[in-house]
Amino acid sequence: MTIGGTTYLELSEDGGSAHKFYEVAVTGTEVTIRYGRIGDQGQIQVSSFTTAEKAAAAAAKKVGAKVRRGYAPAVMGARTKRPVTRRAIVSQRSTAKSAPVLWTFDSGAAAFGIFVDEHRCWVGNEHGDVFTLTPAGDVTGRFRLPDAVKCIVADDFWIYAGCDDGRVYDLSGKVPRAAYDIAADVDIYWLDIHDGILGVSDRDGGITVIDHEEESLWTRRSTGNSGWMVRIDQDGVYHGHSDGVTKYGLTTGNHQWHVRTGGPVLFGWQETDAVYAGTSTRQVRMVAKNGRSERSYQCDAAVFSCATSPDGRYVFAGDNYSSVYCFDSSGQRLWKLATGCGSAYSMQYHDDKLYLVTTNGTLACLDVSEAAIHNAEQGVLPETLSVKAPEISAVTPSRTVEVAVDAGSGIVVECVEDGGNLRVHVVSPGYQRAWNVQFPRDIREAGVRYVVDAVAESARGGFYRVRGDIRRLS
Repeated sequence: MTIGGTTYLELSEDGGSAHKFYEVAVTGTEVTIRYGRIGDQGQIQVSSFTTAEKAAAAAAKKVGAKVRRGYAPAVMGARTKRPVTRRAIVSQRSTAKSAPVLWTFDSGAAAFGIFVDEHRCWVGNEHGDVFTLTPAGDVTGRFRLPDAVKCIVADDFWIYAGCDDGRVYDLSGKVPRAAYDIAADVDIYWLDIHDGILGVSDRDGGITVIDHEEESLWTRRSTGNSGWMVRIDQDGVYHGHSDGVTKYGLTTGNHQWHVRTGGPVLFGWQETDAVYAGTSTRQVRMVAKNGRSERSYQCDAAVFSCATSPDGRYVFAGDNYSSVYCFDSSGQRLWKLATGCGSAYSMQYHDDKLYLVTTNGTLACLDVSEAAIHNAEQGVLPETLSVKAPEISAVTPSRTVEVAVDAGSGIVVECVEDGGNLRVHVVSPGYQRAWNVQFPRDIREAGVRYVVDAVAESARGGFYRVRGDIRRLS
């Protein structure tokens, strides 16, 4: 690279996951690097050198490394930013009796993302805020992601948030890290992850499946559009769209079966042996994972969210009239009650509680035990606790890694260049040295060793996944 000047590169793969730019500008002894997703302003790094010649050499080295990874010269603006659709529901007031709501939390904007386990409740909204709360409603943390949170999903130990900036962030450590970068032309509707494999459903009825290294396994186009449902297990990918539910093989993408649901699928849930699709035709449809049996759960309005208790003993649904329903496994309606806080975009059941996030951004905890529901139907309700967000700073995604002087009790991994790609392998004894480690691309640097809290073998074998925080080994 000559002294002075700007080099602009892009990496955009047809059917792949990359849609990034990388710009290097040299001004005298300063090198300015700007990078990010195409169409965004991106992030900026500025470095100073003692001479203009050293600055030009450093810039040339940066450009050469990107070219070896597939980046190529491009014209800024020729490729456009990935389109984004944000879901909108005109929520009506329910005429049903009120549900027994234990507590509510105002997240600040319409919320889609929710995940609940025995320790924490996660909620993500259209402002990019992700809050964590205890099951009792105490706020324990806050992340701020770059764009609206589409969904929050769990994959064993790991928690991921899919955002409208086209990235999926790992929230399992202290700092959010970008774990996946999704294809440029995909208008994302929903995401799911299983054992490191990411499934993305989109506006056009497409389904894209990406492995742990962000490399596309396959892409298919279903017979419908508006894919608001994708669920994954060890056997397949279940795609819900305007023409029903379709199953594909997990790693091959082979079409296995298709079931029409009588109307567009607006949400999806899965249990061990079945998937559940909420539809615009006022039903939740259960479809066995072998595609051979079905069951319907009839509601009074379009179903925008659904969930089950373990193994489908109870089936829950939320409609666009701010009502929530409960059915037994046979399809008999047990009750219908009003949320009192808007229509549920997403919901999840855990330990006799139903957690839902709504059109006005509320995370609500409902007591759905038999005793509480009986009392609610008699007009006896618990006092609802209104939880306020405390003044806590939000943790944002970062490419910065703390420096460790020694490994301590951690696991040492090393980043190496392999055929033009940067791969990470475990260096510590007792591990498969040839296996790759799923590792954030944004912080990979050839020849650098890192310390991680732990690594876990993928359920399928063949690669490791990082658990906990990452530090650079000095």
